[in-house]
Amino acid sequence: MSKSLNLLVTGGCGYVGTPLTQSLLAQGHKVTVVDIQWFGNYLPPHPDLTVIRADIRDIDAVPMEGIDTILHLANVANDPCADLDSKLNWEVNALATMRLVEKAIAHGVGQFIYASSGSVYGVKEEERVTEELSLVPISDYNKTKMVSERVLLSYADKICVNIVRPATVCGVSPRQRLDLSVNILTMSALTKGVITVFGGDQTRPNIHLRDMIRVYHHFLECGREFTGIYNAGFENISIRQIAEMVTKHVPAEIVCTPSNDPRSYRLCSDKLLATGFTPSFCVEDAILEVKAAFEAGLLRDEDNSYNIKTMKRLAVAA
Repeated sequence: MSKSLNLLVTGGCGYVGTPLTQSLLAQGHKVTVVDIQWFGNYLPPHPDLTVIRADIRDIDAVPMEGIDTILHLANVANDPCADLDSKLNWEVNALATMRLVEKAIAHGVGQFIYASSGSVYGVKEEERVTEELSLVPISDYNKTKMVSERVLLSYADKICVNIVRPATVCGVSPRQRLDLSVNILTMSALTKGVITVFGGDQTRPNIHLRDMIRVYHHFLECGREFTGIYNAGFENISIRQIAEMVTKHVPAEIVCTPSNDPRSYRLCSDKLLATGFTPSFCVEDAILEVKAAFEAGLLRDEDNSYNIKTMKRLAVAA
């Protein structure tokens, strides 16, 4: 293990952020989490953990003194949530990122690891969607990720910047999400005995949650050698193929219906692999995890596991 670091994780109570934070603590790092906690806080107390419930738009609430590295995961996640409130989406995903990196530089933070999105490419026909291809974002969410990337790169001479473009994440987390393709198709098979596939031919890249966490650890360890932008996705498979994989483990009927979502894209992660990273988990592992957690009574089909349902409830409450 490398030396103990003082880390700031924004969005550290989220689907990826929760197990990421736990893994960083297990490695001996001191972690400060800043999270608005729209979806709760599933982090158990730890002597090296500080959790601050705050909105990252309030930059004064984000501590920077003594921080070595920022892992910036906080965002309004996915297209439906971004479309629900465009102003919120731009303020959280783009403007707050700019303020965060500027404050980081002012406080001498050495490294900024950013969770972007593989969806910034838009609809691509190329078999190898590499980091050199043009970005044609087709939603507000995609656009804020692209803008944030460019803002961060403009400061690359002042702070080490590692930008990760993840594929769709799958697997089980203490703060579960069931609005992600592998997870939702598996849960549908478990609870309904039917998997409804909209379209089905759309190809999507996938990454297991545990590999996603390992990517962030990888850049924490050697990111100063490998600055810039990196795709992170290792299984480019269609929605229909995912459904068929699910039915190998959970008996269910697959029903295909028309879809108005044209997005079909792949990710080529050769650049990441060239840095020495090797994936260890796969989509099938995630299917089996969701199945095991459900059968053990640890996972239920709840509204809180769907970002858009929670965001709509919060909007009504406000």
